[in-house]
Amino acid sequence: MIAHVLFPHLIVCLFALTLFCANGISQEVRSNSTTNWPTIRGAAFDGHSSEKELADRWPAEGPPVLWSRELGQGYSAFIAWDQCVATQYQHLSGQYLICMEADSGKTKWEYRYDWPYDPAGVYPGPRSTPSFAGGFVYFTSPSGLVSCLNADSGVKVWSMELEQRFGVKAPGFGYACSPIVVGDSVVLPVGARDASIVALNKRTGETKWKAVDNKPIVPLSNSTSKESEASYCSAYPIVFHGRSCIVCYLQNAIVGHDSESGEQLWRYSLSSGYDEHSAWPIYDEPFLWISGAFQRGSDLLEITGSTEQQIRLVRQSKLMSNDIFSSVLHEGALFGFDLHEAQAKTHRTSRGIFRCVDFRSGAELWSVGTGRLQRNSINASGDAGMISESPSGEKNIGHATVLVADNKLVLMNDLGELILAKASREKYDELARTTLLSGEICWTQPAISQKRLFVRNHSRAVCVYLGRPESLDPQLKARAVSASQIKQGQVQDLARILIGIEPEYLFDLPTVKWLWRWYWVSLLMVGASYVCVETSSLIWQFSLAGNKNDGVTLSRQRFSIGATLGWGLMFVFGALGTTILSRWTEEFIFTWQLCLYVAWQVAVDNLSIRSVKLSRARRFQSWLAVLFLLATCVIYFLLCRRLSLVFEWVFLTGFIAALPFDLAGRDWFANQRWVSMWRWTTIGLGYSAYYWASVAILFLRSR
Repeated sequence: MIAHVLFPHLIVCLFALTLFCANGISQEVRSNSTTNWPTIRGAAFDGHSSEKELADRWPAEGPPVLWSRELGQGYSAFIAWDQCVATQYQHLSGQYLICMEADSGKTKWEYRYDWPYDPAGVYPGPRSTPSFAGGFVYFTSPSGLVSCLNADSGVKVWSMELEQRFGVKAPGFGYACSPIVVGDSVVLPVGARDASIVALNKRTGETKWKAVDNKPIVPLSNSTSKESEASYCSAYPIVFHGRSCIVCYLQNAIVGHDSESGEQLWRYSLSSGYDEHSAWPIYDEPFLWISGAFQRGSDLLEITGSTEQQIRLVRQSKLMSNDIFSSVLHEGALFGFDLHEAQAKTHRTSRGIFRCVDFRSGAELWSVGTGRLQRNSINASGDAGMISESPSGEKNIGHATVLVADNKLVLMNDLGELILAKASREKYDELARTTLLSGEICWTQPAISQKRLFVRNHSRAVCVYLGRPESLDPQLKARAVSASQIKQGQVQDLARILIGIEPEYLFDLPTVKWLWRWYWVSLLMVGASYVCVETSSLIWQFSLAGNKNDGVTLSRQRFSIGATLGWGLMFVFGALGTTILSRWTEEFIFTWQLCLYVAWQVAVDNLSIRSVKLSRARRFQSWLAVLFLLATCVIYFLLCRRLSLVFEWVFLTGFIAALPFDLAGRDWFANQRWVSMWRWTTIGLGYSAYYWASVAILFLRSR
């Protein structure tokens, strides 16, 4: 009887206890999830972290570094969940997605998915950042591969190619959009004719819906473009009037879609022709703030939801041109870097000003920097990595990513400096600064999880503890090192040293005016070399006036000495001409192609085409000439790539066009009258053929 009475109560108690435990567990899971960083901009896609109790100051040697390790090329940022972090990178053996232990940086698993992407290019390696959701990691590759892996084991669950399924190729700089998980879908901008945006089933990879870009255009200017090609910014989930939506950049527009059905809700035209969009928009219902590269400035849009005009322009501003680094919104203020150049630079820190701007009005609240180029300086102790101060004594932030955590700005500039400042509308108040990853330009956005900051560049990955010192686990504290103990390098501004004046649009083709200018300048250098050779030759011949050798021998000796001197002068003129003439004229003048032509001529001169047996010394000389040509081409290519001069391959292509003139001027004409003038005439004609053949290939390939 007692059991009969108590049993129902016992069941109720057990049920209540189960609910309490489940609720406690779910609360703990939710609590832990708020400290995770599951995708590129954090859990809310806005650059905000829910972390609290971060340190207000760092010691002079910097915050504790929990670990650092070598990591290959790539612009992929970290994501974090539980006690794991993951990112994408590449080295010579291929592209990889790597999962590491958050506390130690040790590899848990690694998944190879492709060969290296553009390893010797301006932007080598993966561009996008993976995403974590529900025990799975999703990622994309520069070629348009989309894959899902088991987060615990790294085993592939499904994979597909955008080009094969939707018939679209990756944009010019490679596919850079991260896979964004919304509900049961993975949403991706694709840019196909019949699939501008697509949603894939996150469990199977099957297509759930594909959206067509077909809404009437709301023009920003006189543009009537309806291009639907994808750009470089990921899909951005928002909620408008309680409806789950997706905001996406296309090449020439920004569009809004329903996240469940893919229905296009609105479209706003931005431009026509080629355009890039890498920085994320910022949403504060019902307002959408957008910014663009190419010194475009920023716009504030309002999503109205009305049938007549779903979106309208509120204001335009010349302030806050974001390129690759996105701004953040905090307490009604935008914090971000206003790029003053057409594009960010991979070979040096970019010019611009870090600003705080009122979100609604667009008025500047404060700014840091002068907009001029900032460089690393070396202090009295010889340590590199310090930023020179502005004339007012205020330190420059530089071109920096920005995150918000614990009412603080966490900044990582492209010189590899980590900066902590108050997230204040009133003024810039810097709390701490340390150098983490100097030595190369750093473009990867940091991630914050469980008071740890994860950041990387093309060489290394670093984990820094941002919490208060007393909250750091004693075991981690025992093996932590200071930021000052990490080996650092120094960014060398080779552009300033080698080319003086660089073109504003490094990725544009040289103009016809430029090409003619470069041609005539380099041809004048050939002529100057001829004058110097003839002058020295006459002096030499006058000094041997009493020599009894026959005229042919003297002519050959004169020719040999003149050729050596001439090639040397032409090579020096070509090597120094870009630096000296660009600074002198304040116009970009490119003469390095003359060095390539000289190396080619030396190789041709030292390779015999006659059917005679060469001596050992002659064979060695021939091989040396070939190695000189190869070394010149490689050094030229690497220097141009390092300086982001992407037309470098052009002048490596036209050598064959010069060959007929090279053969016509060989030394079997040395016994004829006016031999030197004939030889230099063929050199000028050969160079002209080489130069314009290279230019023709450039324009044929770019059509």
